[in-house]
Amino acid sequence: MSYKIKTDMFEGPLDLLVYLIENAKMDIYDIEISEITGQYIEYIKQMQNLDVEIGAEFILLAANLLKIKSKLLLPGNNKEESLKEDDPRREIVDMLMEYKKFKNVAEYLKKREGEGLQLIAKPKEDLEEILSDPTEILKLSHEEFIKAFEKFILKKQKVMDIKKRYDNIQRKRITAEERIGYIKKLLLEMIDDQQEIDFIETLKDEKDRYDKALSFTSVLEMIKQGQVVASQETTYGNIKLSRGCKLSEASMSEEDETFIL
Repeated sequence: MSYKIKTDMFEGPLDLLVYLIENAKMDIYDIEISEITGQYIEYIKQMQNLDVEIGAEFILLAANLLKIKSKLLLPGNNKEESLKEDDPRREIVDMLMEYKKFKNVAEYLKKREGEGLQLIAKPKEDLEEILSDPTEILKLSHEEFIKAFEKFILKKQKVMDIKKRYDNIQRKRITAEERIGYIKKLLLEMIDDQQEIDFIETLKDEKDRYDKALSFTSVLEMIKQGQVVASQETTYGNIKLSRGCKLSEASMSEEDETFIL
């Protein structure tokens, strides 16, 4: 049997031994020492370029396994019986149980460390000056108060100016003519006059109230011109749009000239 397992997968000899036992689906309290020892030694033979200290640890455990195996071969030792206090396997089982306990704790601490790295602690603030005299930091002269208020107003005005510029850019992104052209294109792409689209499909941004109002007024204008037929199956239900008689007579080339995304 070939064991092609990289040494750096295991932190030490006990880690390897636990792997072999679990891989063989053995009960840790009823280890088949002969089989596990054979697998362990075979693995040792496959290892190359080991660190001297680590290599010594692996070899020491191999020697202990061979010693236990030889004890089990002596008369009076029945390997089929359950683990007893004087069972030669007791020593290795105790070592493995202790190892697994510490490994579980290490994995838990590593997990907690990872969770801790995702947290950002707020630096402690120095409140001594405020706590010692809460009114001291609030004392402002008449001139200082006026300057502070002017700075506040100036900052507020800058925020309002930026907001206005942003709103203007948003509202100027498309005109009513362009939205009508867009709706026409959606309707003309349908196979026949019986097909319908939802009003919501005419929106570019469902959360933008300006966009909703623009589509609504555009559809009203198209209904007035006989280009769109609007219907609603139930009160407050979806508004369905289909081609009107005027739009059916229009050509795709004429619609493309008015459509601007």
